Amino acid sequence: MMSIAKGFIFKRMDSPIHRLDPRIKLLMSIGLFYLALSISSIFEAAIIFSTIFTIATFANITNRLIRTIFIALGFAIFIFLINYIVGYEILLAIQLSLRFITIISSTSMFFLITSPDELEMVMKWMRIPRDFVFAFVTAVRFVPVLIIDATRIMDSQKSRGLELEKGNIIKRIRNFIPILIPLILTSIRRSLNLAEAMESRSYSSNNPKTSLYELQLKTRDKIALLIILVTFFALVYLLEYIV
Repeated sequence: MMSIAKGFIFKRMDSPIHRLDPRIKLLMSIGLFYLALSISSIFEAAIIFSTIFTIATFANITNRLIRTIFIALGFAIFIFLINYIVGYEILLAIQLSLRFITIISSTSMFFLITSPDELEMVMKWMRIPRDFVFAFVTAVRFVPVLIIDATRIMDSQKSRGLELEKGNIIKRIRNFIPILIPLILTSIRRSLNLAEAMESRSYSSNNPKTSLYELQLKTRDKIALLIILVTFFALVYLLEYIV
C-alpha cells in the first residue's frame, strides 16, 4: 500500500519538467493519455512508453514511475487473462493490457510532477466551481495520506500479534476491524482539523477570493508548449500513417 501511495504523491524537485507551468504539464498528460487510448499494436505501445520514460528522465522520477508500473502490472495481467478467457486473440489481449499500463503511467506521471497547489490553480483558471475544486484537491491530498495511515496502523497491529493473512475469508475480514476503526477515527480527527482551518480562514464567506500566485507563461513554458505540440502531432502522424 505504501508503494501505491508513493506512486501518486508529489515530491518537490528541481527539474526542467517540475518548473513548467502546470497548464503545460496538464496538456502534456492529456496528450499522452490520448495516445495511450489509441494504442493498436505493441510497437505503438513501445513508442508511447519511450516518450513517457524520456519525460520521466528529465523530471528525475523514473524510479517512482517504474514502481507504479510494477503495481499496475498485476492488474494488467488480470486484464489479459479476462480478455483471453472471453475469446480475444493473444495479441489483442496484450494490447489492452499495455493500454492500461500506459494510461496508468501517464496519469501517475502527472501527479508526480504537479503539486496539489498547482492543480488547484489550473482548475481555478478553468473556471471550475470553487467547492468542486476544493473537494477534488482535498481528495488528491488526503487519499495517499490515508493509504500511508492504513499502512502504519497495519504495521502497528501486526507488531501486537494481529495476523491478517491467516484463516478463512470471514476471519480475514474480521481481522481488518482493528485496522478500520483507528483509520476511521484518524480520518474523522483530520477532517475536523480541516473544518476548523477552513472556518478560521472564512471559507464560507461570499467575498471574492484571490490567489497569492497567478499563472503566467514564461519563455521556457512557451518553448515547452511548442515542443509538446510538435511531438504530439508527429506521434499522431507516426501512429496513424506509418506504423
